[in-house]
Amino acid sequence: MYRLHYAPDNASLIIRLVLDGAGIPYRTALVDRARRQQDSQAYRTLNPTGLIPTLETPAGAISETGAILLWLSDAHTLGPTPASPDRPAFLRWLFFLSNTAHADLRQIFYPHQYAPADGHAAHLEIMSRRVLRHFGLIDAAAGEHPRLFAAATPLGVYAITLTRWASLYPVDAPRWFNLADFPALEALARAQEARVETPVIARAEGLGPHPFTAPEQPNPPEGSVL
Repeated sequence: MYRLHYAPDNASLIIRLVLDGAGIPYRTALVDRARRQQDSQAYRTLNPTGLIPTLETPAGAISETGAILLWLSDAHTLGPTPASPDRPAFLRWLFFLSNTAHADLRQIFYPHQYAPADGHAAHLEIMSRRVLRHFGLIDAAAGEHPRLFAAATPLGVYAITLTRWASLYPVDAPRWFNLADFPALEALARAQEARVETPVIARAEGLGPHPFTAPEQPNPPEGSVL
Protein backbone atom coordinates (compact mmCIF):
# COMPACT_ATOMS: atom_id res chain seq x y z
CA MET A 1 0.00 0.00 0.00
CA TYR A 2 1.16 3.52 -0.76
CA ARG A 3 1.94 6.02 1.97
CA LEU A 4 1.31 9.68 1.18
CA HIS A 5 3.20 12.23 3.25
CA TYR A 6 0.93 15.25 3.25
CA ALA A 7 0.14 18.60 4.80
CA PRO A 8 -3.32 20.21 4.56
CA ASP A 9 -3.95 22.20 1.38
CA ASN A 10 -0.43 21.57 0.12
CA ALA A 11 0.46 19.96 -3.20
CA SER A 12 -0.28 16.61 -1.58
CA LEU A 13 -3.96 17.53 -2.02
CA ILE A 14 -3.54 16.91 -5.74
CA ILE A 15 -2.16 13.43 -5.18
CA ARG A 16 -4.80 12.63 -2.56
CA LEU A 17 -7.67 13.56 -4.88
CA VAL A 18 -6.22 11.49 -7.71
CA LEU A 19 -5.62 8.45 -5.49
CA ASP A 20 -9.11 8.60 -3.99
CA GLY A 21 -10.69 9.32 -7.35
CA ALA A 22 -9.12 6.19 -8.82
CA GLY A 23 -9.92 4.06 -5.77
CA ILE A 24 -6.25 3.35 -5.12
CA PRO A 25 -5.58 2.30 -1.50
CA TYR A 26 -3.13 4.42 0.48
CA ARG A 27 -2.39 5.66 3.96
CA THR A 28 -1.59 9.22 4.95
CA ALA A 29 1.30 10.44 7.09
CA LEU A 30 0.98 14.00 8.36
CA VAL A 31 3.95 16.29 7.89
CA ASP A 32 3.34 18.94 10.55
CA ARG A 33 4.68 22.14 9.04
CA ALA A 34 4.05 24.04 12.28
CA ARG A 35 6.72 21.82 13.83
CA ARG A 36 8.89 21.95 10.68
CA GLN A 37 8.68 18.20 10.27
CA GLN A 38 9.54 18.65 6.61
CA ASP A 39 13.05 19.52 7.80
CA SER A 40 13.42 16.44 10.00
CA GLN A 41 16.11 13.93 9.19
CA ALA A 42 13.51 11.21 8.69
CA TYR A 43 11.59 13.22 6.09
CA ARG A 44 14.69 14.55 4.37
CA THR A 45 15.88 10.99 3.97
CA LEU A 46 12.75 10.30 1.92
CA ASN A 47 12.77 13.65 0.13
CA PRO A 48 16.01 15.66 0.30
CA THR A 49 14.27 18.87 -0.83
CA GLY A 50 11.92 18.83 2.17
CA LEU A 51 8.98 19.65 -0.08
CA ILE A 52 5.52 18.10 0.16
CA PRO A 53 4.29 15.63 -1.07
CA THR A 54 6.27 12.43 -0.97
CA LEU A 55 4.67 9.13 -1.97
CA GLU A 56 6.18 5.93 -0.65
CA THR A 57 5.64 3.04 -3.07
CA PRO A 58 6.91 -0.54 -3.31
CA ALA A 59 9.38 0.81 -5.87
CA GLY A 60 10.68 3.49 -3.48
CA ALA A 61 9.81 7.03 -2.46
CA ILE A 62 8.78 9.51 -5.15
CA SER A 63 8.70 13.28 -4.76
CA GLU A 64 7.75 16.18 -7.06
CA THR A 65 4.05 16.47 -7.85
CA GLY A 66 4.42 16.03 -11.59
CA ALA A 67 6.68 12.99 -11.20
CA ILE A 68 4.25 11.33 -8.77
CA LEU A 69 1.32 11.94 -11.13
CA LEU A 70 3.22 10.56 -14.10
CA TRP A 71 4.27 7.47 -12.13
CA LEU A 72 0.72 6.85 -10.93
CA SER A 73 -0.66 7.44 -14.41
CA ASP A 74 1.58 4.79 -15.89
CA ALA A 75 1.26 2.35 -12.98
CA HIS A 76 -2.55 2.54 -12.86
CA THR A 77 -3.46 3.69 -16.40
CA LEU A 78 -4.84 7.01 -15.16
CA GLY A 79 -3.77 8.75 -18.35
CA PRO A 80 -2.88 7.88 -21.94
CA THR A 81 -0.45 5.02 -22.41
CA PRO A 82 2.84 5.68 -24.23
CA ALA A 83 1.34 4.35 -27.47
CA SER A 84 -1.81 6.49 -27.24
CA PRO A 85 -2.24 9.43 -29.66
CA ASP A 86 -3.24 11.52 -26.63
CA ARG A 87 0.10 10.89 -24.89
CA PRO A 88 1.93 13.93 -26.32
CA ALA A 89 -0.82 16.33 -25.16
CA PHE A 90 -0.96 14.64 -21.76
CA LEU A 91 2.78 15.04 -21.22
CA ARG A 92 2.82 18.57 -22.58
CA TRP A 93 0.14 19.81 -20.19
CA LEU A 94 1.34 17.80 -17.20
CA PHE A 95 4.77 19.38 -17.47
CA PHE A 96 3.29 22.82 -18.17
CA LEU A 97 1.18 22.57 -15.01
CA SER A 98 4.12 21.35 -12.92
CA ASN A 99 7.10 23.23 -14.32
CA THR A 100 5.49 26.50 -15.41
CA ALA A 101 2.08 27.24 -13.88
CA HIS A 102 2.72 25.74 -10.43
CA ALA A 103 6.27 27.08 -10.27
CA ASP A 104 5.16 30.62 -11.19
CA LEU A 105 2.22 30.48 -8.79
CA ARG A 106 4.63 29.55 -6.02
CA GLN A 107 6.46 32.82 -6.65
CA ILE A 108 3.22 34.65 -5.85
CA PHE A 109 2.72 32.63 -2.65
CA TYR A 110 6.22 33.34 -1.33
CA PRO A 111 7.25 36.79 -2.61
CA HIS A 112 9.89 37.16 0.11
CA GLN A 113 11.86 34.40 -1.59
CA TYR A 114 11.92 36.21 -4.93
CA ALA A 115 11.78 39.96 -4.35
CA PRO A 116 12.78 42.53 -1.69
CA ALA A 117 10.03 43.79 0.59
CA ASP A 118 9.65 47.09 -1.25
CA GLY A 119 9.22 45.19 -4.51
CA HIS A 120 6.46 42.80 -3.46
CA ALA A 121 3.62 44.83 -5.01
CA ALA A 122 5.39 45.06 -8.35
CA HIS A 123 6.33 41.40 -8.15
CA LEU A 124 2.67 40.45 -7.60
CA GLU A 125 1.55 42.59 -10.52
CA ILE A 126 4.09 41.06 -12.90
CA MET A 127 3.62 37.47 -11.79
CA SER A 128 -0.18 37.59 -11.56
CA ARG A 129 -0.39 38.80 -15.16
CA ARG A 130 1.91 35.98 -16.18
CA VAL A 131 -0.06 33.33 -14.28
CA LEU A 132 -3.37 34.59 -15.66
CA ARG A 133 -1.97 33.97 -19.14
CA HIS A 134 -1.07 30.45 -18.01
CA PHE A 135 -4.64 29.88 -16.84
CA GLY A 136 -5.92 31.09 -20.18
CA LEU A 137 -3.83 28.44 -21.92
CA ILE A 138 -4.94 25.75 -19.46
CA ASP A 139 -8.59 26.73 -19.87
CA ALA A 140 -8.26 26.41 -23.65
CA ALA A 141 -6.52 23.05 -23.26
CA ALA A 142 -9.28 21.80 -20.95
CA GLY A 143 -11.83 22.73 -23.61
CA GLU A 144 -9.81 21.05 -26.35
CA HIS A 145 -9.00 17.88 -24.37
CA PRO A 146 -12.00 17.23 -22.10
CA ARG A 147 -11.05 13.60 -21.44
CA LEU A 148 -7.55 14.55 -20.31
CA PHE A 149 -8.88 17.33 -18.09
CA ALA A 150 -11.85 15.47 -16.62
CA ALA A 151 -12.62 15.46 -12.90
CA ALA A 152 -10.42 13.11 -10.84
CA THR A 153 -7.81 12.84 -13.61
CA PRO A 154 -4.21 13.97 -13.01
CA LEU A 155 -4.51 16.99 -15.30
CA GLY A 156 -7.99 17.95 -14.16
CA VAL A 157 -7.19 17.78 -10.46
CA TYR A 158 -3.89 19.60 -10.89
CA ALA A 159 -5.51 22.43 -12.85
CA ILE A 160 -8.38 23.12 -10.44
CA THR A 161 -6.18 22.89 -7.36
CA LEU A 162 -4.02 25.63 -8.83
CA THR A 163 -7.16 27.75 -9.33
CA ARG A 164 -8.05 27.22 -5.65
CA TRP A 165 -4.72 28.58 -4.51
CA ALA A 166 -4.83 31.45 -6.99
CA SER A 167 -8.15 32.48 -5.44
CA LEU A 168 -6.75 32.51 -1.89
CA TYR A 169 -3.15 33.71 -1.96
CA PRO A 170 -1.35 35.83 -1.03
CA VAL A 171 -3.66 36.28 1.94
CA ASP A 172 -2.81 39.94 2.52
CA ALA A 173 -2.79 41.02 -1.15
CA PRO A 174 -5.59 42.23 -3.46
CA ARG A 175 -7.53 39.47 -5.19
CA TRP A 176 -6.26 38.95 -8.71
CA PHE A 177 -7.93 35.71 -9.87
CA ASN A 178 -11.58 35.05 -10.79
CA LEU A 179 -12.53 31.47 -11.69
CA ALA A 180 -15.53 32.71 -13.69
CA ASP A 181 -13.11 34.14 -16.27
CA PHE A 182 -12.14 30.58 -17.20
CA PRO A 183 -15.33 28.69 -18.11
CA ALA A 184 -13.79 25.29 -18.82
CA LEU A 185 -11.96 25.32 -15.50
CA GLU A 186 -15.06 26.53 -13.67
CA ALA A 187 -17.05 23.62 -15.11
CA LEU A 188 -14.26 21.26 -14.13
CA ALA A 189 -14.26 22.62 -10.58
CA ARG A 190 -18.00 21.98 -10.29
CA ALA A 191 -17.57 18.46 -11.63
CA GLN A 192 -14.83 17.72 -9.10
CA GLU A 193 -16.94 19.00 -6.21
CA ALA A 194 -19.76 16.69 -7.32
CA ARG A 195 -17.58 13.62 -6.84
CA VAL A 196 -17.96 11.59 -3.64
CA GLU A 197 -14.32 11.78 -2.59
CA THR A 198 -14.07 15.56 -2.71
CA PRO A 199 -16.13 16.45 0.40
CA VAL A 200 -14.44 13.65 2.35
CA ILE A 201 -10.98 15.03 1.59
CA ALA A 202 -12.20 18.61 2.07
CA ARG A 203 -13.36 17.77 5.60
CA ALA A 204 -10.13 15.92 6.37
CA GLU A 205 -8.06 18.95 5.35
CA GLY A 206 -10.46 21.70 6.48
CA LEU A 207 -11.08 23.14 3.02
CA GLY A 208 -14.72 24.15 3.42
CA PRO A 209 -17.85 22.94 1.58
CA HIS A 210 -16.88 24.30 -1.85
CA PRO A 211 -13.09 24.00 -2.03
CA PHE A 212 -12.83 24.86 -5.72
CA THR A 213 -15.85 26.95 -6.72
CA ALA A 214 -15.89 29.09 -3.56
CA PRO A 215 -12.54 28.57 -1.82
CA GLU A 216 -12.05 29.72 1.74
CA GLN A 217 -9.02 29.79 3.97
CA PRO A 218 -8.30 26.27 5.24
CA ASN A 219 -8.98 25.33 8.83
CA PRO A 220 -7.47 21.85 9.12
CA PRO A 221 -8.34 19.55 12.03
CA GLU A 222 -4.68 18.49 12.18
CA GLY A 223 -1.41 19.85 10.93
CA SER A 224 -0.67 23.23 9.41
CA VAL A 225 -0.91 24.62 5.89
CA LEU A 226 2.24 26.72 6.34
